[in-house]
Amino acid sequence: DVHSNLEALNVVLEDIRDQEINEIYCLGDVIGYGPNPRECLDKATKFQACILGNHDQAAMFDPDGFNPVALRAVYWTREQLEQGNNSEQINRRWDFLGEMPRTRDEQTHLFVHGSPREPTNEYVFPEDVYNQKKMQALFDRIELYCFQGHTHIPGVFTRSGDFLSPEEFDFEYRLAGDKLMINVGSVGQPRDGDARACYAILTDQAVQFRRLEYPLEETINKIYQESSLDNMLGDRLREGR
Repeated sequence: DVHSNLEALNVVLEDIRDQEINEIYCLGDVIGYGPNPRECLDKATKFQACILGNHDQAAMFDPDGFNPVALRAVYWTREQLEQGNNSEQINRRWDFLGEMPRTRDEQTHLFVHGSPREPTNEYVFPEDVYNQKKMQALFDRIELYCFQGHTHIPGVFTRSGDFLSPEEFDFEYRLAGDKLMINVGSVGQPRDGDARACYAILTDQAVQFRRLEYPLEETINKIYQESSLDNMLGDRLREGR
């Protein structure tokens, strides 16, 4: 969930280089809400995997279920993607969006935007742990680990019915062979009350959550300058909501 936030993405990519990570998987919503869709999309073309998010999909097709603020941002994003140095550059961006897969299935590791049941649009919120029927249906669809985004709230869902935020396990969750759904959080629009950019590092042994300060006032000012982007899209970045 980069959401066209170039300042946050640049800080995360710099941290990724410092961590000597060799593969980047983006779990969708490269664009939407934020002020730099073209630049963020260009960077995403270099990732090893990029899953289709609902905002990526909305840029190509009729948006479904979007509130008025999000809808205006979708239409503005489309206009931005029609701009470029030449038609080849414009077509390359649209082609990249159109070729994004809805899932990436690596047997024991499933990567989606929303959920293992509905990869693009279904939300899995922390409070869903109280809906045993829903959680059972989701866990039945994964072999071992499912990595997802969409809610912008990082944490780990366990098969036993818990949701654990990164603070509860000191930002590193050990992988012990039990089924898990793992929300990696949001680079560009966190919604867990922490304004810092969030991403996760996956190894064979653990998932580590990283939180990074970025110059969010730069992003906010860009949003304020665009009449089609509601000011609340900037304000919420300060609050992590």
